[in-house]
Amino acid sequence: MPSKRVSLVTAAMLLIGLPPVWAQDPAAPTTATGEMEAMPGMDHSQMNHDAMPGMEQSKDADVAAGKTGDMGAMNHDAGTMEHGDMSMQGGAAPADARDPHAYAGGEDFGPIPRPRMGDEEKFGMLMIDRLEAVRSDGNTSTAYDLQAWYGRDYDRAVLKAEGDIDAGQFQDAHTDLLWGHALATYWDTQLGMRYDSGAGPDRSWLAFGIQGLAPYWFEVDATAYVGESGRTAVQLEAEYELLLTQKLILQPRVEANVYGKRDAERETGSGLSDMSAGLRLRYEIRRELAPYVGIEWAGKYGATADYARTAGEDTKEARVVAGLRVWY
Repeated sequence: MPSKRVSLVTAAMLLIGLPPVWAQDPAAPTTATGEMEAMPGMDHSQMNHDAMPGMEQSKDADVAAGKTGDMGAMNHDAGTMEHGDMSMQGGAAPADARDPHAYAGGEDFGPIPRPRMGDEEKFGMLMIDRLEAVRSDGNTSTAYDLQAWYGRDYDRAVLKAEGDIDAGQFQDAHTDLLWGHALATYWDTQLGMRYDSGAGPDRSWLAFGIQGLAPYWFEVDATAYVGESGRTAVQLEAEYELLLTQKLILQPRVEANVYGKRDAERETGSGLSDMSAGLRLRYEIRRELAPYVGIEWAGKYGATADYARTAGEDTKEARVVAGLRVWY
């Protein structure tokens, strides 16, 4: 007995003037439910299937072969996959595929000049970290500590200078002229010369050091020196900036000097020669201009302390300091 759907289809076909299903040609293509897919006016007997490329295989055969038409071939040995005109190349990129500077390979910008990257520009800075009056027992002196540099991000010339002036004369002055090279994101290596002047004969040193920002925001400057007659020395500096407010800053600072051998002419002994630790509280009127006050404890050790006692000087003392920090 025909299903209800077949009966409805038959009735509809009779209404539009088409022969019923049982009167159709058995060779005509039908759908899975036995319904006609033919359209009025279309003669399937005259279609040329041979003239249609890619249609000679059945759909099931295409699925079994793993393709839906003529999609080309995959060549695993050559490392490429081709689908007709489409190609994907594997493997590492060539060495010259990308230039570190944009448009540095001669590309034409027309009337627009080639842009300059940040590491191609040269910058300079002068930082006078300490310019202060130092008051100890019955004596007032002046101390300075500055650093200047000029160059690019990766390579620059660096000048460091620090010393003490008492009664209008340099007592102890150190000047470093260095070449700085970026070692890591927050660290620079430095290589150059140091020149000592002031009380006693002058000394020259070969300098090698590292300067940068340690974890937890400690600023570190460590330099090793090799001088004449086998002299060696190490200078260590570390400081930290504690922001009490955006303008009021407390700065702890420590400095130590170590020498490899005794230098009687400059009254320094071997080992730990001197060390100082201080606290400075500054107020930044502007970032570039900040007066400060503070207190510092200083001591001399070993043979250096012996030289100080012989000269009638104190080996340990507390100092009150007041000064100015400037940079531009």
